[in-house]
Amino acid sequence: MTNEKYNAPVSLEVVEESIYDHPKYYDLVFGADCAAEIQFILGCGDLFMDRAPKRFFEPACGTGRLIHALAKRGYEVAGLDLNEKAIEFCNARLKRQGFDASTFVANMADFTVKKSYDIGFNTINSFRHLDSESTAREHLQCMGVTIRPGGLYLLGVHLTPSTVPPSETESWSARRGHLAINTHMWTKKRDPKNRVERFGIQFDVHRPSGSFRILDELVLRSYTATQMRRLIRSSGCWEVAETYSFAYDLHDPIEVDGACEDVVYVLRRTP
Repeated sequence: MTNEKYNAPVSLEVVEESIYDHPKYYDLVFGADCAAEIQFILGCGDLFMDRAPKRFFEPACGTGRLIHALAKRGYEVAGLDLNEKAIEFCNARLKRQGFDASTFVANMADFTVKKSYDIGFNTINSFRHLDSESTAREHLQCMGVTIRPGGLYLLGVHLTPSTVPPSETESWSARRGHLAINTHMWTKKRDPKNRVERFGIQFDVHRPSGSFRILDELVLRSYTATQMRRLIRSSGCWEVAETYSFAYDLHDPIEVDGACEDVVYVLRRTP
């Protein structure tokens, strides 16, 4: 499917920019599942760890919606992202609430931290921005140094199914006060040989002062269930404790097979 399906009305201005350069809008669009994700993260700590978690780390934290929610619950938090605007937004929000500005700009495949953390999380597919097998493995190994032995890394990945047709479109809406955003995401091209998938994504932003559209393209590395299993094993520092769907239901784990798409891997740091 191509972006022609989503041509803007004549009256709607279109700007072709990165969605990540608009942290205020990004935070609203991806904030709907925040409560469920926090409950899931803390619940995994209860189920799969030998002691209660206190320190949390998020690679590719973006605007820090989950980091902020955990900080408000009294936990120590930190994170990183490549986008300077997102980190500025995240740290400003933390500081407004009296917390340390604990997120920083870095590459999630090449970073170091000064202390270890109990739980790491990357829940909305940001992992797939890593464009090669080697950088994905380096990320898992960096997280292996960041998370203490026995700790967890909760990794959400949209897999490419191998036994059923893949999903091609997704649409959802979000509102906060007088700001409303309608989001559309659609497949533009799949290249299974080179394991590259291209997606169009648009935010239709509606404000009292007017409306406009942000149009962007996401280029992501693809993973089948088998490829993901092989990658985790090759990292040398993680074991799969359990797997769940994006419904975040701790009472309903799933078996990952060729029909799966949205999967959260609960990875446990091996000694």
